[in-house]
Parts: sequence; structure tokens; C-alpha cells
Amino acid sequence: MFRKTRAWRLGRPQDKMNAPMDMHAPMEMNHDEVLRVKLGVLRREHRDLDEAIHALEVSGRGDQLALRRLKKHKLGLKDQIARIENQLTPDIIA
Repeated sequence: MFRKTRAWRLGRPQDKMNAPMDMHAPMEMNHDEVLRVKLGVLRREHRDLDEAIHALEVSGRGDQLALRRLKKHKLGLKDQIARIENQLTPDIIA
């Protein structure tokens, strides 16, 4: 039977460093990487909304109030995208 040592129970840092890496453990992302992922999600949502608005306009079945709400949401997404792009673009001092 496996006997746990005091060091193992205490979880000393040096013991954890020698432990095998878990390939399924979540990786940490820095701030810019998180923003880039969020930017991709927002762009995809913006594109999907654009296609939905276009489909409703072409079909003629679109409720005007629903179309206005979708367009307003799409503009909000565009503002969020622009804000994140500005955060990711470094300021260049001329």
C-alpha cells in the first residue's frame, strides 16, 4: 500500500514542480490574448447579426421594432469591437 509522507500531505512547492504536467489543465492567458479571443467572439456575433438582419429585410417578414433592436445591438457590438481594437493597438507617438 502507498504510504503518504508528511511532505506529500503538505503539498510542498518543490514536490509540485517534479509532478508530471497535466496536459488537460487550463492554460493561463495574458490580458492581450483574452482581448483577442473576445474580439473574435464579438466579430463573429456582429457578422451573425448582420446576416440575420439582412435575411429579415430580404424576406419582408421582419418586424420593424425587432429589426431596430437588432441593428442597435449590432452597433453596440461594433463599439465594443472598436474599444478592444484600440486597447490592442499601441499608441504611436510621432
